Amino acid sequence: MNAPAKSKLIKGESGEWEVVIGLEVHAQVTSNAKLFSGASTAFGGEPNSHVSLVDAAMPGMLPVINRYCVEQAVKTGLGLKAAINNKSVFDRKNYFYPDLPQGYQISQYKSPVVGEGKVTVDLADGETIEVGIERLHLEQDAGKSIHDLHPTNSLVDLNRSGVALMEIVSKPDLRSADEARAFLTKLRTILRYLGTCDGDMEKGSLRADVNVSVRKPGAALGTRCEIKNVNSIRFVGQAIEFESRRQIDIIEDGGKIDQETRLFDSNKGETRSMRNKEEAHDYRYFSDPDLLPLEFDEAFVARLKADLPELPDEKKARFVKSYGLSPYDAGVLIGERGTADFFEEVAKGRDAKAAANFVINEFFGRLNKEGKDISASPVSAKQLASIVDLIGDGTISGKIAKDLFEIVWNEGGDPRAIVEKRGMKQMTDTGAIEKAVDGVIAKNPDKVAEVKAKPNLLGWFVGQVLKETGGKANPAAVNELLKKKLGI
Repeated sequence: MNAPAKSKLIKGESGEWEVVIGLEVHAQVTSNAKLFSGASTAFGGEPNSHVSLVDAAMPGMLPVINRYCVEQAVKTGLGLKAAINNKSVFDRKNYFYPDLPQGYQISQYKSPVVGEGKVTVDLADGETIEVGIERLHLEQDAGKSIHDLHPTNSLVDLNRSGVALMEIVSKPDLRSADEARAFLTKLRTILRYLGTCDGDMEKGSLRADVNVSVRKPGAALGTRCEIKNVNSIRFVGQAIEFESRRQIDIIEDGGKIDQETRLFDSNKGETRSMRNKEEAHDYRYFSDPDLLPLEFDEAFVARLKADLPELPDEKKARFVKSYGLSPYDAGVLIGERGTADFFEEVAKGRDAKAAANFVINEFFGRLNKEGKDISASPVSAKQLASIVDLIGDGTISGKIAKDLFEIVWNEGGDPRAIVEKRGMKQMTDTGAIEKAVDGVIAKNPDKVAEVKAKPNLLGWFVGQVLKETGGKANPAAVNELLKKKLGI
């Protein structure tokens, strides 16, 4: 076993500790109908308005598998480079579900539809890790219990009851909160590329149960605690950081960790005990007598595989190879399928590195500042491409391009026409530029003496000339003239 990186170890009173993390991610299948009924899966309907007789567990109502949900699960398995099991079995998981009328959950236990796979995760420090996928199985979601609308009663909304979930279980390969956040981000990106889950954590479409244990480096696995239903990537990181420290403190104080299920309180940034952790036998799993084993042939899998989109890892590799981008820039651009498509439209037939630079720094920066999704951008790929062209052909400078982008963002319009109408063209008349250069040199004799000893002060002179010309002077021409006149 490889020794964990020092930076991932946690210091305690008795030395360094290693945290071991595994995630169980519940991803709502993108489908118009539920897993075993034709009821709608639309979000935000009136309470109990999307409930069929099957969902309500009326006597004599039998489940019928939704073929499309099965296809979505198999596509996800293929996207996770996982083994596809041509035969799987649905089981009944017996547990008290106040918001699941049948009183048990239809899930998969020993024979899931998808087996082992892997996800490659790029970390912020440039390291790449591989996280194993243990399994992916299909199951029903439960409804929603509401406790704050009545002083003595709890209310139940069954709209979500029976909605198809994919439970994606990772192996305990994660060793820090940062790794867990990066893994969940990458997994969500893959699901969105595939179109099998929208990944909207605010609406509950993606949630994670986080298993955390601690041990001395190289020792046997410690007792784990499961933190249920964490609904944001940021909270996953906070829950791990709190829980690992809590367990270390207990062990170092002479106590022991009880295997239990805990909840994360996002307001306090801490976990708290919910109940003792159940084992598989506590759920009394048995094959659901109302459902035959789920079977499909290789042709079914091959057809789905042929329809897969280009996935994030392949797209990133192509951006690096075909466009000459750095792995970092390529990674930023492929973060969402929509952003990758937008960049490719901007880069088509022009300098891809220049396009990437403007898209990442100006465009993405502005989207983030305003909290907008790319679909809500007031600037189209065509408009952005026009700005990149204007920089490329020397019509405007990089500084003018930023001003132009601001105008297009707020007012719209054709960038080239705006440049013409507002006189924003870059100054290329060397005579006029030389005049501005001479003026700046004449005004700053003390700086002239300094720049000969410190050539890096040249940037200050360039800035002053650009200021004199309203940002319209060609920076390259300014640089050249200054060097010539200052003798550096």
